[in-house]
Amino acid sequence: MQGHMMFQPLLISSLIKHAERYHGDTAIISKNTDGTITKTDWTHISENSKRFANALSALGLKESDRVATIAWNNHRHLESWYAISGSGFVCHTINPRLFPEQLVFIINDAQDKVVLFDKTFLPLIKGVKSHTPHVEHFIYLGAYDQNVADAVPNVKFYDVLIAEQSSEFEWPSFDETTASSLCYTSGTTGNPKGALYSHRSTLLHTYAICLPDSLNLSAHDVMLPVVPMFHVNAWGTPYAAAMVGATLVLPGPGLDGASLVELIDEFKVTVALGVPTIWQGLLAAAKQSGSRLESMKRNVVGGSACPPAMMAAFKNSYQCETIHAWGMTETSPLGSANQLKAKHSLLSEDEKFKLRLSQGRPPFGVDLRITDQENGTHVLANDGHTSGNLQIRGHWIIDSYLGKSSSALTSDGWFDTGDIATLDEDGYLTLSDRSKDLIKSGGEWISSVELENIAMGHPDIAMAAVIAATHPKWDERPVVIAIKTPNSQITEQQLLDYYSDKVAKWQIPDKVVFVDAIPLTGTGKMLKRDLREQYGHVLLN
Repeated sequence: MQGHMMFQPLLISSLIKHAERYHGDTAIISKNTDGTITKTDWTHISENSKRFANALSALGLKESDRVATIAWNNHRHLESWYAISGSGFVCHTINPRLFPEQLVFIINDAQDKVVLFDKTFLPLIKGVKSHTPHVEHFIYLGAYDQNVADAVPNVKFYDVLIAEQSSEFEWPSFDETTASSLCYTSGTTGNPKGALYSHRSTLLHTYAICLPDSLNLSAHDVMLPVVPMFHVNAWGTPYAAAMVGATLVLPGPGLDGASLVELIDEFKVTVALGVPTIWQGLLAAAKQSGSRLESMKRNVVGGSACPPAMMAAFKNSYQCETIHAWGMTETSPLGSANQLKAKHSLLSEDEKFKLRLSQGRPPFGVDLRITDQENGTHVLANDGHTSGNLQIRGHWIIDSYLGKSSSALTSDGWFDTGDIATLDEDGYLTLSDRSKDLIKSGGEWISSVELENIAMGHPDIAMAAVIAATHPKWDERPVVIAIKTPNSQITEQQLLDYYSDKVAKWQIPDKVVFVDAIPLTGTGKMLKRDLREQYGHVLLN
């Protein structure tokens, strides 16, 4: 016997309809590519998304055709998102920081029919246009611009297109398992791979990140997604903001610390989200300007482990609670978020802080396990000590990559993340390392993440990466690649001495290399592959 309840498919268009109907006057603040600010609201975002949906329909696209975006976090990008997915097309967000060869590969692999772009990326479009034969239309996200028209023959202009269309549009209904959006992995080894999300998976993920035990989002919030919309859909926050009716502050291209401090203080941001490298710049800028970041109640850190010193700085200097989260492109991305349980109220402040350093626990909808590194399906204990391969399954987890006939899952249906981690009895996840970044010294494993966190806890170190360097006796030994803070006079030996009471003697790095910059991926993670290529033999010289 089945239940006698209404059935409505879980569709992304329902989010923008809800936001318009019940939160229409809630502000959307957008910093444009030219530095100007556009103030709009959910009503106008919805109306323009319907105008653009009409424009896309007029181009003759068919259901599930891919429409790519190469754009910053701004109001036009937001409008186009809802227009594309809501119409039954696939919104393919592209990371513009990839190599041109990878951009060409991604556009061709996805068989994008339309590419939307911000002016910043005009040179990229000029470079890839002749190599992307599937693309039928290039659309500039702005008003008519003669320079753009001269550079890209037959280019269309977003503002012109929506001005020609009506805001009357009936969002179509279709199967909730229809593809909604497409994100590619960063491609640090080999070509990027496509993760194709569905409307159903996206809506369930949106519910999950709004929960109090996840990111705790509501209509009270003024949300600043510093994480780009081309990085796993800004971790789903533009969908969540529509679901709960939150104010969005979209930062555009200015992701430097000073620009972010200005936006936070001017628009009273309550929650901001980004990777650790973003927060390093923000903390430095706030200290320099004297800002107290008074409106900020919490910040969400993901993408890589949050250094303890950074978490302490937010809490002690700005009374801002840091939510440590974990996920990846293949998980939509949320896999865990760190919120304490009722029983933890009995812990001391130091004990609570130590618990908050973990990546948190999975929300309903996903499950985590760790397995033996030699046998990928032999499940290990959730005791907080035993480490192994981190695997995940759930409602918004990939089962195969775009265009691949083979499954991406283990023989018993789990996705192996490539992370090494522990889980405790409450499900709190602590990442040790990426499996490819672990350092095997004399047959024993050393976590590069732990050594990086220690280095970045030193007041004279602005950023640090730890890599495995080849060693003639021990196979591999840790080497620190570090950036000093301005005016710092710290020496190599002083930083090595800093480790002496924090890790076992055999885990102390063999060498420190001071550099002016550390290469980052397009999503702000340290590019250790490049560092290994450059410094991986430094102990042999």
